[in-house]
Amino acid sequence: MTNMQKLKHNKVIIQGIRGIPAAHGGFETFAEYLALYLVKKGWIVTVYCQGEPDAEYSETTWNGVNLITIPEQNEGAFGTVRFDYNAVIHSLKHNSLVLTLGYNTAIFSLFYRLKGIPNVINMDGIEWRRDKWGAIAKSWFWLNERFGCWFGNHLVADHPAIADHLATRVSRDKIETIAYGGLEVLSSDVSLIEPFGIHPGGYAVVIARPEPENSLLEIVKGFSSSVRGKKLVILGKYDNKNAYHREVLNAASSEVLFLGAIYDVKVVSALRFFATCYVHGHTVGGTNPSLVESLGTGNAIVAHDNKFNRWVAKDGAIYFKSEADISNAFEQVFTDDELVKTLSLATRKNFNEHFQWEQILMQYEELLLQYVNS
Repeated sequence: MTNMQKLKHNKVIIQGIRGIPAAHGGFETFAEYLALYLVKKGWIVTVYCQGEPDAEYSETTWNGVNLITIPEQNEGAFGTVRFDYNAVIHSLKHNSLVLTLGYNTAIFSLFYRLKGIPNVINMDGIEWRRDKWGAIAKSWFWLNERFGCWFGNHLVADHPAIADHLATRVSRDKIETIAYGGLEVLSSDVSLIEPFGIHPGGYAVVIARPEPENSLLEIVKGFSSSVRGKKLVILGKYDNKNAYHREVLNAASSEVLFLGAIYDVKVVSALRFFATCYVHGHTVGGTNPSLVESLGTGNAIVAHDNKFNRWVAKDGAIYFKSEADISNAFEQVFTDDELVKTLSLATRKNFNEHFQWEQILMQYEELLLQYVNS
């Protein structure tokens, strides 16, 4: 039997996401790239998709990927949990290798373990440590992280720090570190940023949920501490009813532009591409997709100083720990073109060596092959 004939029998189920084609970022984007990559390699790939309440159960094909859509009547967390349960139960009949993206409902992976179905779980971040969650949610995430470690055959960490954390739960032999990937951006359309009243090199950009752990208040205060002659462009949805959101909005000088949530990928990419720098205030998590995408765009980066960001951005960033650090970083990038050029070159080199999708997807296939027909 030839290698190609063998590959045609390789099967994998991808579940734990809303579905593909990607419309929700993060895991959905990764799942889309991986599914298409594996199909080209001869795999039979099935992805479970959460349907809208008025949708019907369906089995369709998209670019060679089998899509099984299960409608879910409930919104929010309960709807996600119920969909994940239904997807797991339905997938048992396929008796096929499973890739589970995220551990938030890892308790259901017990079914795979009981039936002897191999299950590789991407363990994402350390969700139960995030300040935004209440006690009940934190307990749920903590328990499911444990369930994922117990029930998964192999765990994927997207950052060495996440792998170190998981190694306190299970043997390190059970853990594979594979980063998140991105696409290199070498050009963009300047007309996409003109409606916002900004021009290339005339602003810094922040793309983040407005949460305390993402340092939005510190970034805005640091920027607004001086007249810059440039703009700080912030993407994200702000609500005056939220106390933290109000604090961020009130701390902003007239040079800060809040553009709201933008879902047009081309516009977001252009805002990154033409910025003097990308500002990344995340203090927790693993390999953050937005940071990786900024590496692919060749941005000079201003990032919060922690082990997560340093491993990803490496020498392509100025790191900060305080509002004063942020203020100084803005002063540097807005006045020193050579520094920005040096950071940008370091960023592109780092991206091409470590975060190209082709490299990332190849690592996933190599891991999955260990469990095919096991």
